[in-house]
Amino acid sequence: MIQPQTLLNVADNSGAQELMCIRILGTGNRRYAHIGDVIVAVIKRAVSNMSLERSEVIRAVIVRTCKKLKRDNGIIIRYDDNAAVIIDKEGNPKGTRIFGAIARELRQLNFTKIVSLAPEVL
Repeated sequence: MIQPQTLLNVADNSGAQELMCIRILGTGNRRYAHIGDVIVAVIKRAVSNMSLERSEVIRAVIVRTCKKLKRDNGIIIRYDDNAAVIIDKEGNPKGTRIFGAIARELRQLNFTKIVSLAPEVL
């Protein structure tokens, strides 16, 4: 469960290293975001000499959470960290590589480009 002020790792090579959630996009005034939700975030730490800089406001999709994710078939998935992938307005990732495992639920949410770049889909 991701809420405003939560720090997230970045799971791509876009240049940012750490994000802080500002707002959860979607219907109404949602309190928490889960895997596959789009958030507005600010970059807290970034690699120098890259296109993204510190304190830049961006959109990101959550790909891993520490909170357990229960599927319909009874499997429970839990990751070690909270991570997101930086996207543009159309939903395409800004980076060219994705690091770490990605949940299968992103495919149903039309983030197929992120799923295809991921090394492992759980």
